[in-house]
Amino acid sequence: MTQATVGAYAILDDLAIERAKSGDLDALERVYRAYEATVYSLARRICRTAEDAEDVLQETFFEVCRSIGGFRGDGPGSLTAWIKRIASSKALMRIRREKYRETDDLVEDGPDAGRRPLDIGLRLDLEAAMARLPDTARAVVWLHDVEGYTHEDIAELMDRTVSFSKSQLARAHARLRDWLGEEQIA
Repeated sequence: MTQATVGAYAILDDLAIERAKSGDLDALERVYRAYEATVYSLARRICRTAEDAEDVLQETFFEVCRSIGGFRGDGPGSLTAWIKRIASSKALMRIRREKYRETDDLVEDGPDAGRRPLDIGLRLDLEAAMARLPDTARAVVWLHDVEGYTHEDIAELMDRTVSFSKSQLARAHARLRDWLGEEQIA
């Protein structure tokens, strides 16, 4: 967590959280301001477009405002985890909806799953390679490798099995290694 991030969360003391839980609009705005960048960044990494990430941001804070009265955690740390869990869930729901709309997705199974030919000598950076992954695989990589979710957490969020999460991560890592031409991608 960066120093700027720590500072943003620090402005939310226990009193501000309690005020937000009671519906105080100023306190709810402080919650939004403290977490909007974090939620947007998480949503942007899971969703394909900035527009989808903005929608997830709005949906997340609508849910936060609607449900914060029932929030039972202690302090800003647990509030952070709670908000990130809501944002992850909203982003995953959005990509599920989009998946049903798209008919030309990459095939996600088989030895050539997700492959598209690359021009000779073309090296993609990690972000571009991540964008090439199917939505589900990209979400699993981001949640596991960046956000630190366990396979159990991801399985619960996606309403899938732990082995589904593990296999999506392994396939995604293999694709990224292939696309980036590197020996290992963590």
